[in-house]
Amino acid sequence: MSIDFTYIMVIFSIGLIGAFVSGLLGVGGSVINYPLLLFVPAALGVASFSAHQVSGMTAITVFFSTIGGLLAYRKGSCLNRKVILYMGSGILAGSFAGGLLSSGMTEQGINMIYGLLALVAVVMMMFPHAHNPDSEHAEPHVNPVLAGTLSFLIGMGAGIVGAGGAFLLVPVMLTVLKLPTRTAIASSLAITFLSSVGTAVSKLATGQVIWLPTLVLIAASLVASPLGAKLGQRMNTKVLEWALAVCIFLVAAKIWYDLLWTFL
Repeated sequence: MSIDFTYIMVIFSIGLIGAFVSGLLGVGGSVINYPLLLFVPAALGVASFSAHQVSGMTAITVFFSTIGGLLAYRKGSCLNRKVILYMGSGILAGSFAGGLLSSGMTEQGINMIYGLLALVAVVMMMFPHAHNPDSEHAEPHVNPVLAGTLSFLIGMGAGIVGAGGAFLLVPVMLTVLKLPTRTAIASSLAITFLSSVGTAVSKLATGQVIWLPTLVLIAASLVASPLGAKLGQRMNTKVLEWALAVCIFLVAAKIWYDLLWTFL
């Protein structure tokens, strides 16, 4: 794999897109980065990454992109400490276990897990949920056992594909836990950060990280994630929800198209 300016710019551009969406929608960036890294460099002829390599790169990048998004939300009132504690502890354990498990899986298996997670997220985004702008600063009631169990399961799947899990966390927080949209998006960044710690450690321990493209993605995430988060704080919450649903649907459609094409 030759290293040249085109290669760097393609990876950096993918990182910018993923990180901006991460800050804007609170999804960690992997929901965008994973398919882009898997398909775009190969289509342009600049690189060909395996599913293990892509999951390793996204695992490290999510760690940095969520930091950028969190810095933009740190002074607001949307971060819910109880939700972060309940779901953060569960997802940290799950993501570490999933990351270790992924080292023994095939590429098709990793892609199938990603496709299943994205499909579940799309379905959940279609469920109706309460939307009350006046409740954005209210203290929501959250069942700690339910929140912890759901986050552990999400963490397992996210750890396998190198994601932070926020693309599934946000729909769960909106539809099952009934959190206000802006609270779900902001808190998911903190929970995803904790998830990325477990995933990153396990990916590093199992040798699934290649460093040059990872460092390029990190640089892009530090630039674009705070910009996305600042814009997200100003946008209508319904627009944010639909934008998230469309992103997840497109990813799920692409992943399943390629999986079905492989089997046919």
